[in-house]
Amino acid sequence: MEGAPCYEATTESIRVIVQTFWLDDQSMPEEHRFAWAYRIRIENLGRETVQLLRRTWEIMDAVGRVEHVHGDGVVGEQPVLEPGQVFEYTSGTGLQTPTGFMRGLYHMIDARSHRPFDVQVPPFSLDCPYHPTIIH
Repeated sequence: MEGAPCYEATTESIRVIVQTFWLDDQSMPEEHRFAWAYRIRIENLGRETVQLLRRTWEIMDAVGRVEHVHGDGVVGEQPVLEPGQVFEYTSGTGLQTPTGFMRGLYHMIDARSHRPFDVQVPPFSLDCPYHPTIIH
């Protein structure tokens, strides 16, 4: 994952790397519509097979409005990751302000023991390139 800034967190041998991209063609600043894509790479660095069952997101804009998003899997999938495997996907979000941030959790299960556990998605900044630099 090269180019844009990356954000990374590892929880229980699951590494999550996030990279964000400004979507100029989908943003309309004059109408307070700002859009980003984000690419996420989930790496199983452990010795057990795991499955991502659900996700929880917290999306906050520059004036403190918070949106909570809960759902099954990611991009319509509940990926199973064997040791050493990687799952990547791209999704997106929009805000009414030129800056904000997201963070979240992946609710996972150990495939052998059926033990549930949560994996942190690192907080990542959403910043419009035309707005004065604010790093969250």
